[in-house]
Amino acid sequence: MTSVTSSALAAKTARRTNERFIIEGGYPLTGTISAAGNKNAALPIVAAALLATEPVVLHNVPDIVDVLLLLELLETVGVQLERLGPNSWRLDNGNGIDPMALDPDLCERIRGSLLLAGPLVARYGEVAIPVPGGDVIGRRRVDTHVLALEALGAKASFAGGYTFTAPGGLTGAHVFLDEPSVTGTENAIMAAVLAKGSTVLENAACEPHVQDLCRFLISMGADITGVGSNVLHIEGVDKLGGTEYRIGADHIEVGSFIGLAAVTGGELVIEQADPWYLRPVRLGFERLGVHIEVEGNTIRVPPEQRLKIRDDLGSQIPKVEDGPWPQFPADLTSIAVIVATQSDGTVMIFEKMFESRLVFTDHLVAMGARIVLCDPHRAVISGPSRLRGTRLVSPDIRAGMAMLLAALSADGRSSVQNIWQIDRGYERIDERLRGLGAHIERVAD
Repeated sequence: MTSVTSSALAAKTARRTNERFIIEGGYPLTGTISAAGNKNAALPIVAAALLATEPVVLHNVPDIVDVLLLLELLETVGVQLERLGPNSWRLDNGNGIDPMALDPDLCERIRGSLLLAGPLVARYGEVAIPVPGGDVIGRRRVDTHVLALEALGAKASFAGGYTFTAPGGLTGAHVFLDEPSVTGTENAIMAAVLAKGSTVLENAACEPHVQDLCRFLISMGADITGVGSNVLHIEGVDKLGGTEYRIGADHIEVGSFIGLAAVTGGELVIEQADPWYLRPVRLGFERLGVHIEVEGNTIRVPPEQRLKIRDDLGSQIPKVEDGPWPQFPADLTSIAVIVATQSDGTVMIFEKMFESRLVFTDHLVAMGARIVLCDPHRAVISGPSRLRGTRLVSPDIRAGMAMLLAALSADGRSSVQNIWQIDRGYERIDERLRGLGAHIERVAD
């Protein structure tokens, strides 16, 4: 049981921009690995702990930079943190916090800081959120957050950041979200659980991490029905108590590991994978020729698969396209691109959500991949291509992981720079991959 100080967290979340991975590719990755907790569930759940009037204990919290940054941000405004184990935390905000004193430097390093708007305005009647940061993958609207909180009675203003006020408290309403934004939905849910009266959220996102947030809030005493659908009914309560909760598996990490096994030809067993949430992931990878076996809570990717893209009827070129849940996740389109470069056939990857997500494909072309970037959202890939090692620079979390897959499947040596981006989303990734036989080292320049 370890107490935590802001300085200790700051040391773990410092941007180590001089670190890079050196990778010798061409070795199959084989063995057993356990899925980490869901990054995109951990962030709103940590934020939602601010709603509790009693301590909250969280298990299976991924030990990654983005989550640690959010914890550091909470500690700077008065939340007491206690580390109970490698992936377990106790959060206590019983002494009160200052919702108007969020650190701008920390906020600009993490988009998840925006998730503090809903719980803080709901509990304290005001909050000032400095401009949030996050991946540079295209425009990321904040409008849905603002419109939802305004519908619940908050007043919003923008002047170098976002300020929300509701001195008389929030009031339940019928809210139709202008798009099924995941974080917008999460902010609306966290605000509505303490609002007076009933709230109906229509066109709500229903991704696994949104469902996990709802279950966490219900364990604290929230009244939410319709979990897993795009219409949520929420009855506001006077207060929420403490709870002990385990965060679910990260289906994006599991999908990344499936792609990793497929392109390196190894046999990989992924434990604690929550296969129920992998149905759209499996469908997308099966289209690229990846065979996956499921037994209970475990997934097995058989070795030495001959990857062949499954054409549409009439031998037409197929598409792998993302969309709101339960469609193929946008965060796995970068991984799908790498798998397609090693699959026999031609496929279009259609990334509908972020116009800069596929820019990293220039690096893959330099490695020998046959890719035509049609526009910011569509890439046509013909494979298989024999990739060769080269110098790579990670632009964001998911492209960074995709570059790791490319380097591990390539001939020769690769260098991946800007790896703090990868550390933001994947826990101890180099150490865990070495356990599977990867030739990867973290070095400082």
